[in-house]
Amino acid sequence: MNKHEKPKKTSTIVTGLAGRCPRCAQGPLFKGFLTPASTCETCGLDLGFADSGDGPAIFIIFIVGFIVVGFALVVDVVFSPSMLVHMALWIPLTVVLAVGLLRPFKGAMIALQYRHDAREGRSE
Repeated sequence: MNKHEKPKKTSTIVTGLAGRCPRCAQGPLFKGFLTPASTCETCGLDLGFADSGDGPAIFIIFIVGFIVVGFALVVDVVFSPSMLVHMALWIPLTVVLAVGLLRPFKGAMIALQYRHDAREGRSE
């Protein structure tokens, strides 16, 4: 795809979750684990606007907290395990879920920024 070709219509959220460029849905959005690329390798989109801030982390805290606390309560009521068993189960699950969801959620937030032309606050 060249710079003047019209991009395919894809879901903004799905494109972001997949870690793809929000304009062409082809090039990689990240150059490292969480570092956005400076430009898209495929369509040349300048990704300098990409700053999701703490948004993904807030969503992940709520989602992972809901999942882990819900399961921990059910396990505690049904099995009544010791605190050591709880720590052995829920600490690794919390870490895996938080780290596993961080990149897709950051990609989705950046894709939504692009879609809605969200930028830093600026005055004229």
